Amino acid sequence: MIEWVSLSAGARPVPRPVATPLVWAAAFGGALLLVATLNALVGPDRPALALTALSLLAALLGGRSRFTAAPGTAALCWLFLNVFAIPPLGTLSWAGHRDTFWLSCLLAAALIGTAVARLVHARAAYRRIAAGAGPAAWDPGERPEDA
Repeated sequence: MIEWVSLSAGARPVPRPVATPLVWAAAFGGALLLVATLNALVGPDRPALALTALSLLAALLGGRSRFTAAPGTAALCWLFLNVFAIPPLGTLSWAGHRDTFWLSCLLAAALIGTAVARLVHARAAYRRIAAGAGPAAWDPGERPEDA
């Protein structure tokens, strides 16, 4: 007879963030692929669409990374946005307010992605701990010394 046993019997830890160099490598490859695809499908004259797509990429990468990876992720995404998503292609430029805004949007997306992921993981961990304690384990009206 086969007895089925749950593999998740123990407490599951909060997932560890991915190493920063790996996140930056994913940002480099993902931004390159994303900008190349957008240039092929809609053309290089759509920086708002490219900024939106790269912001989503930064937020997704932020979901599995540390907060310290956010500036590098934003800078890599901005580099591909600036060099390959706006004419003249292949030319790195700095246009004060525009590029500051783009960098801010990409950094905010990466930080928001990381913060949301941390909150989701913390809430899930709290629910696992609270569910394991059970209702009879501790009464909020009871002081620990009285137990």
